[in-house]
Amino acid sequence: MAVCEVCGNDYYMSFDVVAAGVKHTFDSFECAIHRMAPTCEHCRCRIVGHGVESDGKFYCCAHCANSAGARGIADHVDKASHPGHLIAAGGGA
Repeated sequence: MAVCEVCGNDYYMSFDVVAAGVKHTFDSFECAIHRMAPTCEHCRCRIVGHGVESDGKFYCCAHCANSAGARGIADHVDKASHPGHLIAAGGGA
């Protein structure tokens, strides 16, 4: 058993994450995300997925990056409208 460095729980299913040569021990993915995931420079949420980076700053999405002044970042390059956008706008299926 090992003690989680975030919550202090001594758990038999704890796990280690090695990042930049430093070993971290957690009892859950929640604690690992709390300690390891970067924070969006714009909205301050934890970036659990890929996110985007511009000038050494991390953002959770293209919207946040563009809102903070980054340029040339897009969530997708498709020129066609996404079906979900049509539904949200009151059209489509």
